[in-house]
Amino acid sequence: MITLYGIGPGFGLPEISPYVTKTEVQLRMAGLKYVKQQAMPDTSPKGQLPYIDDGDERVADSTFIRQHLEKKHGFDFDAALDERQRAEAWAIERMIENHFNWASGYARWMLPENFAKGPAHFFDAAPENIRDALREDVRGRVAENMRIAGLARHTPDEITELGTRSLSALSMLLGWKPYLMGDRPSGIDAIAFASLAGLMTPFFDSPLRDRAMEFSNLVAYVDRMMARYYPEHQWQRMMAAA
Repeated sequence: MITLYGIGPGFGLPEISPYVTKTEVQLRMAGLKYVKQQAMPDTSPKGQLPYIDDGDERVADSTFIRQHLEKKHGFDFDAALDERQRAEAWAIERMIENHFNWASGYARWMLPENFAKGPAHFFDAAPENIRDALREDVRGRVAENMRIAGLARHTPDEITELGTRSLSALSMLLGWKPYLMGDRPSGIDAIAFASLAGLMTPFFDSPLRDRAMEFSNLVAYVDRMMARYYPEHQWQRMMAAA
C-alpha cells in the first residue's frame, strides 16, 4: 500500500498543496490504492511535500513520484499522447510549476489579508510566545524564494499581468477540449487542475483570481476535473455560494 504524505484539506480545497494534489490525482488516475497522512515538509527527504512510501522505497518530489509510479507500477500517464504531445505536455508543466504557481502563491502568501486567513494558521499550534515570529519568519522565507525566482521583483500589478498571461495561454491550449491534451486526461491535467483550483477557490480573493474566473473554459475544466477525481468534495456548491 502506498502512503502519500501531504498537508490535508483546507482553504476550500481537498488538499492545500497543489503539488500534493498533483500526486494524489495521478494516484487516482492510475487506480493505485493509497492512504494519506499529514506531514510537515521537514520530514521529507527533500524538505518539501509531497513524498510517498511505496513498500521499502521513499520517493520525494511530485515529478519523481510520477516517474516512480510509471516505472514500478507500469502505468503510462501519457499513453494516449504521441511524442510531440508529450514534449508539449512537459513544456506546459514547466510553465505552470516554474512560472504560474509563483504568481498564484504570491496571492496566497504575500497579500496580507490572504496570509492572515490562510497560511498563518499553519502555526496555530505553536507556543503563543513564538507563534507570530514563526509566521513572519516563514513568510519572509517564502518572499525571498519568490524574489530569487524573479517574480517578487515585480509590482503587484505586474505579477497579476504575468499570471494572467499564463492563464490566457492555458485557456488557448485547452480550447473546448475536455482535457488539455485531448479527450482523455493525461499526466499534465493533474498539475494544471491542482494549480487552477488552488487559485480559483473562493476562500482567497485576489486580482489574479478575478482574472482566472473570466476564462470560462478554465472554470469548466476545474469543475470537470474536481467532479471526476474528487467527487466527495463539495466544490460546485461552494463556488455557487461564493
